Amino acid sequence: MSTPSIAASAYRMTSALAGANQDTSVKTSSTSTPDFANMVKSAVEQVVDQGRGADKQTLALTEGKANVVDVVTAVAETEVALETLVSVRDRVISAYQEIMRMPI
Repeated sequence: MSTPSIAASAYRMTSALAGANQDTSVKTSSTSTPDFANMVKSAVEQVVDQGRGADKQTLALTEGKANVVDVVTAVAETEVALETLVSVRDRVISAYQEIMRMPI
């Protein structure tokens, strides 16, 4: 999975979350609306899968079955996805700290 598809997937999930938050009707089934925990879990799983793909490309290169350009591309995409995930984590922590500083 490439970085643009990860970004598109994240955008789709956040749009679904925003749509669920704007809905004023009461939902009886929790499986019909996405939640933040599932969105984060999905994003982490995508980054882990991308890392595994880069590892497979690296092993294929050592066996002489892959191209160096493919390996470098896979590693670079994984690095960008991981940096994005860390950036999101930092923003979530910052938002949490801001909420904790709010007076009651």
